[in-house]
Amino acid sequence: MIGRGAWALRLWALCAGLAAGLAHPPFGVLPGLLGYALLLALLDRPSERPLRSAFLRGWLAGLGYFAIGVWWVVEAFLVDVAAHGWMAPFALVLLAGGLALFWGLAAVLYRLAGVSNMARVLVFAGAFGLLEWIRGHIFTGFPWNLPGETWAAGSAPSQAAAVLGSYGLTWVTLALAAGPAVLFDPVDRRYRALAAALGVGALASLYAFGLGRLSHAARPAPDAPSLRIVQAMIDQKEKWRPENLRLIFQTYVGLSQRPSSKPPSLVIWPEGALPAVIDDLLGPGSPYGPALVAALVDGQTLLMGANRVELAPSGDVRYFNSLVAMRREAEGLRVTGVYDKHRLVPFGEFLPFGKVATKIGVRSLVHMPEDFTAGPPPAAIAPWGVPAVQPLICYEALFPGFTRAAVKRTGIRPAWILNVSNDAWFGQTSGPLQHLNLASYRAIEEGLPIVRSTPTGVSAVIDAYGRVLPEARLGLGQLGVIDAVLPPALKPTVYGRVGDLPFGLLLLASALPALAYRVRRTR
Repeated sequence: MIGRGAWALRLWALCAGLAAGLAHPPFGVLPGLLGYALLLALLDRPSERPLRSAFLRGWLAGLGYFAIGVWWVVEAFLVDVAAHGWMAPFALVLLAGGLALFWGLAAVLYRLAGVSNMARVLVFAGAFGLLEWIRGHIFTGFPWNLPGETWAAGSAPSQAAAVLGSYGLTWVTLALAAGPAVLFDPVDRRYRALAAALGVGALASLYAFGLGRLSHAARPAPDAPSLRIVQAMIDQKEKWRPENLRLIFQTYVGLSQRPSSKPPSLVIWPEGALPAVIDDLLGPGSPYGPALVAALVDGQTLLMGANRVELAPSGDVRYFNSLVAMRREAEGLRVTGVYDKHRLVPFGEFLPFGKVATKIGVRSLVHMPEDFTAGPPPAAIAPWGVPAVQPLICYEALFPGFTRAAVKRTGIRPAWILNVSNDAWFGQTSGPLQHLNLASYRAIEEGLPIVRSTPTGVSAVIDAYGRVLPEARLGLGQLGVIDAVLPPALKPTVYGRVGDLPFGLLLLASALPALAYRVRRTR
């Protein structure tokens, strides 16, 4: 009987995580947020080994949550099924199971706090919010699908990120979603009405703030630069075949030259657009350099995601995942700016266990003979004739505060953010749609528009409120271009000025009930 009861609790924990995962875009099943209330109730259940049970229930909830959130990772191993397909299930289990460890530790931290009254909702939000912050920072960090990013970017609740950041909004989301657990608590029956009133009031405030902020949306300036995003729909399985380079190049050039009423001042190609290093493409004797010059009109700038090579003073060859700005001038093509990706993807762009990973074939996924080298700390670039821009390459767009850190260090606030990404690795899955939502939160946090360029979708122009502009989106599997005007930047947001300070204050609010409980227990 006890065994069946224990397994039932474990199954409920797994279901709680699955429900919370399905609340995220693109699924958007918002009632799934109640999975956090279910998890809180499960953690409150008595057990002979409370910390062990809490860890297991938290880990199982995390396993369900991250299995929904990162299942698309298997698609990368199916690009070459014969060579790497066998690794797909192991990759999913290891990634989801590894990320779930943070939830297991958060559950233990919650139980250690020992708070049993209504304030335990705050402790729950603080414990899980803290471990989500750690997940986003430890080692290289991987803040994919923070609970606060459950709300669709551009919606009313998402606007709180302009003040609290995504970590602060995570705390608020966890507290709101877990709150219903206390409504069925026989211990605090006297406070049910108060708890319900506080929850409804907080949720209403979240929506009211967001709706008020969205009502003041600004329009583009008359002299705002025009841009064209090129989505060439190059399948990852075909991209790295040497015989396809010319066809891929011609596809990008043809889309860039599509007639328009007014030639755009900026043309944007995605991360690693061409299957070759740019040094070879533009080198002496290459036919691609002159063809690229002919593809642009005088004064036009191409912002192109490219791999580049550099010879280090030691004589070693270093590879960079870069964004290169090139301007067409009378005498030809001139490079006017370079940004090298600072935060690299482990096991994708560099291999922590390089020799072992090479033996089992993981290195072949990178399509470079060596690891990429991390660029210098991020900073905005200002190519000639282009408003200062903060590039974010691929998963750099996941990290709250990435642009803010660059502004704080350099004192230069960009006019916009550019996220170039190769989401083709993840095919027609939920991964690229999730990436779009997460990247859009960087616009809300910073009060800056963000432009996304991908080879297979989703490319989009997003305003400073996190909303995709009408007619400025190319979905999964679509070939074409987006012609748009750059949306205006807003004044620096609260989050842009103070960073995660509000989140720190919310964590303090979570710690106070636990500290009070410890003091009472000591006395």
